[in-house]
Amino acid sequence: MNFESYHLSKKASIRTGEVPGPESLKLLEKQADLEGNNRSYPQSIPVAFERALGSIIEDVDGNHFIDFFAGCGVLNVGHNNRDVLADVEKQQKKLIHSLDFPTKTKIELMEELNASLPDGLKGNIKFNFCGPAGTDAVEAALKIAKINTQRYTVIAFQGAYHGMTMGSLAVTAHLHHRKLVPCLEPGIHFMPYCYCYRCPFGRDAESCHLECAAYLRNTLENPCSGIEKPAAIILEAVQAEAGNIIPKQEFLEAIVQLGHDLEIPVIFDEIQSGFYRTGPLFSFEHFNVIPDIITVSKGLGGIGLPIALTIFKKSLDTWEKGTHAGTFRGNQLSMAASTSALRFAKSHNLEKYVKELGKELLAHLQEIGKKSKFIGDVRGIGLFLGIEYVKNKKTKKPFPEIVAQLRKKCYQNGLLVEVGGHYSNVLRFLPPLITTREIAQNAIEIFEKVNAQLEREISSSISQ
Repeated sequence: MNFESYHLSKKASIRTGEVPGPESLKLLEKQADLEGNNRSYPQSIPVAFERALGSIIEDVDGNHFIDFFAGCGVLNVGHNNRDVLADVEKQQKKLIHSLDFPTKTKIELMEELNASLPDGLKGNIKFNFCGPAGTDAVEAALKIAKINTQRYTVIAFQGAYHGMTMGSLAVTAHLHHRKLVPCLEPGIHFMPYCYCYRCPFGRDAESCHLECAAYLRNTLENPCSGIEKPAAIILEAVQAEAGNIIPKQEFLEAIVQLGHDLEIPVIFDEIQSGFYRTGPLFSFEHFNVIPDIITVSKGLGGIGLPIALTIFKKSLDTWEKGTHAGTFRGNQLSMAASTSALRFAKSHNLEKYVKELGKELLAHLQEIGKKSKFIGDVRGIGLFLGIEYVKNKKTKKPFPEIVAQLRKKCYQNGLLVEVGGHYSNVLRFLPPLITTREIAQNAIEIFEKVNAQLEREISSSISQ
């Protein structure tokens, strides 16, 4: 695919010598005076943005950064994609806010999404628009499951991230997010996820008997497990914030089958891994499974416009009017952007391009990993890539310190990346899906240079 004209430039360029530059510093200082301590990203990546196009962001000092972060997986068809912008501009002249009244724009989006679904869901689903963030889609999904089952407990998974409002936070695993608000929803139970690099049962590829899935089945079928039959099982088909963890196909098959056997709705959270991030529209399509409920947001807005929705089987549409509301659930600009982004993805065969470029980047990173002393695992599916750092490849002791330094030095050299993992020891790449091979190569060169430099410095300090 030829996406060159969709980008601001072809590579990173730091014109101020050091970053943040003087104009960024002024805005960062003003932000610190005016905005609360809850602000997050600028404290790790101190920069003030001015404009962006495609995979390139320009700061207020004129520096160009390669965006391998994409607004945390939001800007899937790139910053200010001109095709999507044109449709948004048409819409904004007609109607912007509509609550949940029907509009042509809304019907078009639902029809486009329905036509894009895999067999087993297409024509057998209903939509519920939430708004404006993915966390609200999770809240709605949990509510749908509880209403239908009249049960209250929920099975979630270790490593899970589902959002920061109280219900979604209750099924989010990272203790850091929950430490100051311990009184969350009752009845949430976290089960082992299929994290083969750090198997919670101590298995390797040869000895694995899918103990993670068997453990959950035993827990739910054993009357002495102490855990009641849940209202739902919620999980990410590919875990995101946990470090881009890709499970075995058999694991997801076993979880979905368990849900069917025990009449427990299975919710797949596709908020970050969906919208062609891994190749197909949804990441679960890699694994030959069909969930009962899907949560969607982030990339669905195409160019960063806020939208969130749940997709659920018609049989679950038992709730009454107004059971889950939201003032901004009818944002027409977001819906126009979503339909436009879906059509853009199809007309440019984005699924094929993402798979091809993802394989190329994964191969490059795996070669770097083989030479590295501290890269324990490199994994990826489509443009959803993770590099896990350890202090020792045999013991697999996490190395979050080097990852924090890597993010800082990548930023200083013009590359924006994300950090995740159970121990904040995974460098995550989530570039816009229209990233050109030339831009991607420049990003890999920056990462390889920074990684080699840091490894030399650390090895030197250890030997002294």
